[in-house]
Amino acid sequence: MPPLLIAADQEGGQLMAIGQGTTPLPGNMALGAIGSTHLARQAGEVLGRELAAMGININYAPSCDVNVNPDNPVIGLRSFGENPTQVAQLSAALIEGLQSSGIAATAKHFPGHGDTASDSHHGLPVVPHSLERLRRVEFPPFAAAIQAGVKLVMTAHLSLPSIDGPKAPPATLSPAILDGLLRRELGFDGVIISDAMDMHAIRQGDALGAEAVRAALAGVDLLLLTSDPNDHQRVYNGLQQATYNGTLNPEIVRTSAGRILRLKRWLSDQLPPPDIGVVGSASHQAVAAEIAERSITLVRDHADLLPLRPDSGQNIGVFIPKPADLTPADTSSYITPRLAYALRQYHQNVDEHIYPHSPDDQEIADLIQQVGTYNMLVLGTLNARVSPGQSKFIRQALQTGIPVIVVALRLPYDLVEFPEAQAYVCTYSILEPSLHALAKAIFGEMAFQGRLPVSIPGLYTIGHHQPQPGA
Repeated sequence: MPPLLIAADQEGGQLMAIGQGTTPLPGNMALGAIGSTHLARQAGEVLGRELAAMGININYAPSCDVNVNPDNPVIGLRSFGENPTQVAQLSAALIEGLQSSGIAATAKHFPGHGDTASDSHHGLPVVPHSLERLRRVEFPPFAAAIQAGVKLVMTAHLSLPSIDGPKAPPATLSPAILDGLLRRELGFDGVIISDAMDMHAIRQGDALGAEAVRAALAGVDLLLLTSDPNDHQRVYNGLQQATYNGTLNPEIVRTSAGRILRLKRWLSDQLPPPDIGVVGSASHQAVAAEIAERSITLVRDHADLLPLRPDSGQNIGVFIPKPADLTPADTSSYITPRLAYALRQYHQNVDEHIYPHSPDDQEIADLIQQVGTYNMLVLGTLNARVSPGQSKFIRQALQTGIPVIVVALRLPYDLVEFPEAQAYVCTYSILEPSLHALAKAIFGEMAFQGRLPVSIPGLYTIGHHQPQPGA
């Protein structure tokens, strides 16, 4: 009997729908800082085996978006980087790893969400680029995913005026994008699934039924809904009425059903799932640790602060903003970063301070008082470019004259806010393997090996790193 389709957003990094007990893989941008297709495939295998062991057979991953916009509020770390060729190679490798484990992968978000400055959860982003530009930057990762045999492609709720004119609808509702570009030009014959239909780039309330019909007519095979039974009823009623009155051609329904049935048959043909013991297993943790250690990137060390060699009596202050979910596609708020714990493996006198994600002036003043009690500082940032309080605190701390290592724990772009920082490191993750790898590198127990997978505007280009000898 064909199996039920059971799916999860298990990307790794900042989006782990199932976090507790699973392997904390650092995520796509960390893989982009390494550039290894072998490790990307291994990451896919780890994700796939763990999902299979838990009874899940579809992963809404990987994000094949090319993050060329530093102001992109929704993709960021979920992307492998800004180089289309590398994003294509790593996407294909992760897909192969997932599907070798019996899990259907999903390439998202077609036609590419990496150059938007707004979040489709809240409105309709517009991508103003020409078809030639789309073919050069946005499409290559999806073409590689299709070549790798990806089973599903997820649509993006963004508009392309160059394809659909000045009143362009979301791609999810566009026959020119889904049937014309994805099916006919790129040759995808698998299942097209929509992004979540409760996002506000799609009309909500009573209009949702009509939007579902438009999506089906555009070429969507599966509609991704929330748990709201009212939305289920609206969509069901809309599709049913469109079928009865002939708006939705029966052939469209049969064709979509056929694609879904092929997907279920493929899932039925996979090997039995592994034992639940693989979830969080030592071998999987080793993969996470290797990704973390090879991704840590030393961008600059102008004051030769690294590796740290503090005297036994010197104390180090660690200041990290409280993690927050900066987009609905984010599970960071569930994580309590333990950087001080990791640093204490190499030096005992380390204190940790978790401060508000965007501190106000009084909170900053209190933090600066605390800063003054330390001989050295490790200051973490979490997208400081969109947190004026974080940026203000870092700038004031840099003025104290205390040696400071600034660590971008999320996106690398933060350095733009405080270019005077003498030492700057990127981890791309707040998960435990990345923080332990950071501690090892800071204290010279291993070399910094990562390279920037994105450019830092006005400062550094993609691929930059400052060579640092190992211990």
